[in-house]
Amino acid sequence: MEGDWLNEETVTAPQRKGLEEVKRRLLRLGASALSGTELVALLLNSDELQRAAVMVDGGLRALLQESPEALVEHRQLTPTESARVLAAGELARRLHLSTDERPRLQTPQAIYEWAKKRLIGARREEFHVLCLNSRNGLLRHVRVAEGSVDQCHVDPREALAPAVASRATGIVLLHNHPSGDPEPSVQDVALTRQLRDGGRLLCVRLLDHLVIGERGYVSMLARGLLKGDEPGYLSRLQSP
Repeated sequence: MEGDWLNEETVTAPQRKGLEEVKRRLLRLGASALSGTELVALLLNSDELQRAAVMVDGGLRALLQESPEALVEHRQLTPTESARVLAAGELARRLHLSTDERPRLQTPQAIYEWAKKRLIGARREEFHVLCLNSRNGLLRHVRVAEGSVDQCHVDPREALAPAVASRATGIVLLHNHPSGDPEPSVQDVALTRQLRDGGRLLCVRLLDHLVIGERGYVSMLARGLLKGDEPGYLSRLQSP
């Protein structure tokens, strides 16, 4: 019995080479660049594209909606392969039923309400990046740096990398002042403008930078500290 389970994952060296190429194309170009046959081959961890083509011949929906018994008896899948197909079908079903739970951060106040429970009370300065889509939906939230009680060194490459990785169209910067005073320093403003200019080269818009403290927050957009952008550059975020 143990030998059967081990053999389910066996892929020869030439097969593995072809499968790795499919994986590389997926990571480089995205899943939409692959055929249904290639996607099923990845799902089954098999480089037998002819076998995968037979699987999708009746349609992907039919494959993903098969019963466990039919996958094993009629599709000739191993228990592990059947489990993968069943899991993929259930994920597709849940995705279809689920609503978009990503928060829409359309104003500095909305951003502050979302961020304050994460930053207020922190004993050290933290620098966070919010990656947003074209409708200001939150795609990803990353803490890119942590410093001392009164300063935090930020590498611009680390600050912009999450936006590139998540294919965000805009970012919002956040950092806290443990002193409680949210007034931005000269260094805060200089860093913000540096990241704004760097983001332009990557086609990523800097929408705002909020400094958060016990006494509230300061939006650099609302304060007018990001002036100098072309008209409409920051218009996606509504300044109070």
